[in-house]
Amino acid sequence: MNGWDHVSLKVKKMIEMDLKKRFEKAIKRVWRLKEKPDELTLLKLYALYKQATEGDVKSPRPLSRGMVGLAKWRAWRKLRGIAIEEAMESYCKVVDTLMKSGGKSLSS
Repeated sequence: MNGWDHVSLKVKKMIEMDLKKRFEKAIKRVWRLKEKPDELTLLKLYALYKQATEGDVKSPRPLSRGMVGLAKWRAWRKLRGIAIEEAMESYCKVVDTLMKSGGKSLSS
């Protein structure tokens, strides 16, 4: 370890802490939207949240949760391999966009 390695580790930890705080705020902010987002946006938020909090999906395809459960599982599964930090950042960006638009859909 050279003399600067401890500095870069501290900076990385600070960035991660900042991201976690922003993510936690975004989780709370999304509930204050004026309008409910469309189903595709809600699915995107769900998948990003699951990837950010649990990582890659490990459960088998759900058979007993109906079409909604299957859609959620598929959306999460599409994010396989995406880093937790990247999922957190994407979730924050989606929420920021929704807040600016008053909750209107991302797809319209």
